Amino acid sequence: MDVYFFVISLVLTRDDYPFERFAAFRRISSVSFLSEGDWIGYVSDASGQFNLWRKRTSVSADGETYSEEQLTAFVDESVRHFCVSPSGGESVAFFADRHGDENFQLYIMDVLHGWPRRVSGNPKARYEPSMGGFSWDGRYLAYSTNERNPSSMSLQLYDAKSEEHIPVIQRDGWFIGGYWSPDNRLLSFIEVVDLQTMAIWLVDSLSGKEERVTPPMDKVRFSPGPWRRDGSGFYVLGDSGGEFVNVYFYSLNTGNMEAVITPRWDVEEVVLSGDGRWLVWSQNEDGYSRVFAADPQNNTQRELGFPKGVVYSLNVSQRGDMVAALVNSASHPSEVYVCELATNTVHRLTYSSLGRIPTDRLVEPVNVKYRSFDGREVPSYLYKPLPIKGRQRYPVVVSIHGGPTSQERPLYAYGGLYQYLVNHGVGVFAPNFRGSTGYGKSYERLIYRDWGGGELRDFEWAAKYLLSQSWVDPERLGVFGGSFGGFATLSCVTRLADYWRAAVDIVGPSNLLTFVKSVPPHWRRFMGEWVGDPERDVELLRERSPINYVDKIRADLLIIQGANDPRVVKAESDQMVEKLRSLGKSVEYIVFEDEGHGFTKHTNELKAMRAAAEFLVAKLVGQDGA
Repeated sequence: MDVYFFVISLVLTRDDYPFERFAAFRRISSVSFLSEGDWIGYVSDASGQFNLWRKRTSVSADGETYSEEQLTAFVDESVRHFCVSPSGGESVAFFADRHGDENFQLYIMDVLHGWPRRVSGNPKARYEPSMGGFSWDGRYLAYSTNERNPSSMSLQLYDAKSEEHIPVIQRDGWFIGGYWSPDNRLLSFIEVVDLQTMAIWLVDSLSGKEERVTPPMDKVRFSPGPWRRDGSGFYVLGDSGGEFVNVYFYSLNTGNMEAVITPRWDVEEVVLSGDGRWLVWSQNEDGYSRVFAADPQNNTQRELGFPKGVVYSLNVSQRGDMVAALVNSASHPSEVYVCELATNTVHRLTYSSLGRIPTDRLVEPVNVKYRSFDGREVPSYLYKPLPIKGRQRYPVVVSIHGGPTSQERPLYAYGGLYQYLVNHGVGVFAPNFRGSTGYGKSYERLIYRDWGGGELRDFEWAAKYLLSQSWVDPERLGVFGGSFGGFATLSCVTRLADYWRAAVDIVGPSNLLTFVKSVPPHWRRFMGEWVGDPERDVELLRERSPINYVDKIRADLLIIQGANDPRVVKAESDQMVEKLRSLGKSVEYIVFEDEGHGFTKHTNELKAMRAAAEFLVAKLVGQDGA
């Protein structure tokens, strides 16, 4: 252990940028305009925990932003998502969980004069927001909950006037609230038929009558968007037209869907201004976002001038004059921006980065494609290390994203981990292996019921690709990942043991048989489709479980786990650590007693990611440094 810290001190003296500087930023999520658009609300951990904040949307004459105001003061609970009543008042609803347990509770508060008031009834149940939040008159809030049946997510309404909870869809299944019609009567919602099939329904809030509006198409996902202000219909996101998610308009009168926006990339979000004039959407082009605004009445369209990166949490003001969004990039964490639609002028409202790292020390990734075992090209991001005098070859960490049906994107990832590594002579290679989203649904489907199969060979060929590069040290490859990425990390070091010197697994399953039995009850109906059935697929799950190959491990291993994790329970990490230690294998194990599947508290994320960063540098650079 003394050698470990000696090596780290040498490296930090040389580079002078400790991990704390890269991690010195405020995490921001979930942005929305308040009232008429003079204020913006957002979730930030500036207090050390995720809380609700607000700030003026305007800037001073010299371009300076105004001070921010903290609206909630949680310490143990984490605000995750919020929505604003569109009725002109200051009512806000938000969802928060405790110590990462993901039993999200529903709170209501008045932004100007109130204090958060929990209105959900069962602290052990899960309450999730609808896509559109409140009805237009501000009376009803739609949400999903497993309060009645832990295995189902039913649809309910909260009546802000009577403070009653009204059942809407109570049959077994998974239902997600959509958007309200302008007359406050019809509510769209999603039925999650399976992980690859989602249908849109309408329910009449007065009569309770339900109507399915999308055709019964297998392996097609539909998701409702906002209603036109005249009530004639609503926008729909769907992949019925091919590989990618496009935008359609569903006519209430004809029952037909007409294609509206059809890029050869996924459309990720679509929002409509309160006055109905502006339709705004973002599309994911090879990981980067492009945001467009269209005025259908005047047949005009423009690309909005948000900075290059990943744009999410789009929101249009009620007046229809501004668009708000969060923008994250490989070299900068998330910030709140607003764009004035009339002039396409973009203002940055938050300044979350505090580390004062010179921009020439922050590396942008290069898009790389390599061929895997079956000739398929795997899109990837390569972060090359900053050059160190006298060095010819460098170690590289293969970073495996979670999901697995998610996407590696050019983000300021893992609390600044990538930037710390490249500043300490370690490259990062992040593949979008088969099963990743953003490259068509056929590519995504390759991971279903094949965890530890084709994608593991993608990682093997990623290692082979790196070893073919003249600047890569073949003896110093590392692997890192969280959640599914943690499972894949464990698969790499057990089943591809010869490639890796060091590995970090964060909340990763080690035993697929125990994993599929221990996920949250409302997930279990999908495990057979996604991973494997615990009764019918016993041999497949055993064959693909890293726990059964522990004796093959050669790499030094760090495992990080949240004690309250409801998705990948602590027993998944415990059994891996116990087996490693019983075989005399090297493993470091860190457990956070007040966290779940990830990190809600800033201090915990700092400790966890600093441990991962310093571990990788010590194991991959340490011999040179020493």
